[in-house]
Amino acid sequence: MENHHKHKLTMVRVFFFCIISTFLLSIQGTLTLTPNESIQGNTTMVSSAGTFEAGFFQFGNSQDQYFCIWYKNISPKTIVWVANRDAPVKNSTAFFTLTEQGVPVILDASGSVVWTSNSSRTAKKPVMQLLDSGNLVVQDGDSTKDLLWESFDYPGDTFLAGMKLRTNFVTGPFRFLTSWRNAEDPGSGEFSYHIDAHGYPQLVTTKGELLFSRGGPWNGNVFSGVSWRRTLRLVKFSLESNDKEVIYQYKTLEAETITRLVINPAGLVQRLLWSGGSRGWEILSTRPMDQCDYYSFCDVNSLCNVTNSPKICTCLEGFVPKFYERWSSLDWSGGCVRRVNLSCDGDRFRKYTGMKFPDTSSSWYNDSLSLEKCEDLCLKDCSCTAFANINASGRGCLLWFGDITDLSRHTDQGQDIYMRLEASELVYSSDHGGSNQSFNSKNIAGIIVGIVFLVVVLGLATFTYMKRKKLAKREVLKIFHWKFKREKEDVELSKIFDFSTISAATNNFSPSNLLGEGGFGPVYKGILKDGQDIAVKRLAKTSEQGAEQFKNEFMLMAKLQHRNLVKLHGCSIHQEERLLIYEYMPNRSLDYFIFDSTQSKQLGLTKRLQIIDGIARGLLYLHQDSRLRIIHRDLKASNILLDNDMNPKISDFGLARTFGADQAEANTNRVMGT
Repeated sequence: MENHHKHKLTMVRVFFFCIISTFLLSIQGTLTLTPNESIQGNTTMVSSAGTFEAGFFQFGNSQDQYFCIWYKNISPKTIVWVANRDAPVKNSTAFFTLTEQGVPVILDASGSVVWTSNSSRTAKKPVMQLLDSGNLVVQDGDSTKDLLWESFDYPGDTFLAGMKLRTNFVTGPFRFLTSWRNAEDPGSGEFSYHIDAHGYPQLVTTKGELLFSRGGPWNGNVFSGVSWRRTLRLVKFSLESNDKEVIYQYKTLEAETITRLVINPAGLVQRLLWSGGSRGWEILSTRPMDQCDYYSFCDVNSLCNVTNSPKICTCLEGFVPKFYERWSSLDWSGGCVRRVNLSCDGDRFRKYTGMKFPDTSSSWYNDSLSLEKCEDLCLKDCSCTAFANINASGRGCLLWFGDITDLSRHTDQGQDIYMRLEASELVYSSDHGGSNQSFNSKNIAGIIVGIVFLVVVLGLATFTYMKRKKLAKREVLKIFHWKFKREKEDVELSKIFDFSTISAATNNFSPSNLLGEGGFGPVYKGILKDGQDIAVKRLAKTSEQGAEQFKNEFMLMAKLQHRNLVKLHGCSIHQEERLLIYEYMPNRSLDYFIFDSTQSKQLGLTKRLQIIDGIARGLLYLHQDSRLRIIHRDLKASNILLDNDMNPKISDFGLARTFGADQAEANTNRVMGT
């Protein structure tokens, strides 16, 4: 009873300290916080270099108050951490402060504790500070060596540089990301992103208790199975693994780089880069990106390859579908089973290159063994079904047992894996490093002939490619009726893509890449060789959008630049094919949200006003501020695209018309939008 009264008295004291200190903190933000100070209303805490800011925030139309951390100089406000995500302060003034022992707490107007950290450590002179890394820390006095508490130990949906995802096998801390419920509710959602360290460490996304998506295991530089090309120019990843714990983190290579990784309410894990200005947050990578990124899409003992659409699932060599009828109708459930059981003594291995390794949760590994010794170990254990080097340097041994799950082809960070087969199922391939074939003069002659043949083929391929590229540009110039003298004035030839490049980027216009279809034809998602996401509008032969509209859209969009207009990367023409290549908009078009009773709930009043304001800014630019004076003539919800942060971008300028700067009105006979 006595302890209860002491605790109550402490809370009353804290409350009155908050009331008094409200008048002491500058509305512009404080650098530190002590137990006799608090943050409430518009008062904030700011990091020393002004990179991050912390304070109370309300989402959408809700009056609920959350204590958040955000980038101070980025608009719209980008939240990176929420203290009381599952315990908002409702219908009351909220106070954030420290107890005398240095425990962060959030109080309501009555002095009741709404949220508290689970810190059990105490300090004589507790001080809270927001670091320029975005980490909110509590220290004892001026000492920064031994932090009593830090927000980085309790991640939300965002993974920042310097933060650690970790699994500790001894003390038990398990640090992972958890999605928001939706764009305006930061409460814990159903998706989480963490390190699975049951076998060899791998990054996984779970939906509740079920695996939703999986990256490959650590290959010595990165977690494989994800397109890292653009990211590796900006950050360096590290993984520490021992008997006690596994820690994963990253750091930026340049101090001015602003990047974050987020798991969104739909379970997508995205790497974003702040590009500033009209470009805002740029998406560098997304997972899952295609069907093969979803966990065990093809079930067991099979290979997933999106380039083989629609038959993206195939059984591994020596395996057959468990249910033939289902597989013939593109239902991959059941996976594959062995055609001939392993004999153990006479088994051999089939090499697969460019793979995202299968699930390693039940694997065994050794960091130092060579590939040859790894093969020997697997052969001696009759339950071993596959082996591989752990990392790209050719060292380390990784063994799988039982069924192979979630194997897919991945050209970017793909690795080699060796699958076990009964000898009768395999003619031993010379691709395998353990081959016993003799190396004689016939082999040498064969290699020389092969090299000569390869050089000739490469020469012809290069010549053909350059010729096709020239022809592609000429086709564009021809259909647009441009003369060579005016090329530099009217269009940048760098915006003209070779048709084969776009075909490869869209997996040969695979149905799995289809985003939607309109009167002009289908739109596909694509990925260029540098990792850039694109949207490709492929004009159908029967499209209402003819050559004139195609030319009109390309000419206008090539000259317009505004944050609320969709960006055109270029075009491509090949025979009767006409393609327009745009930036990729991950949140589709506005009609997808406003005309769907479920999706419309994601758009609160604040977000709707933000979208309306963005559309208005785009139109003002077209009508008044751009080099050309333009009316769109086909403005409707389906032509308003939404980027990752739900910012609107006007698209589809096929019917747009330009006017002179001195024209106040003109006649038009083609208005299709509203």
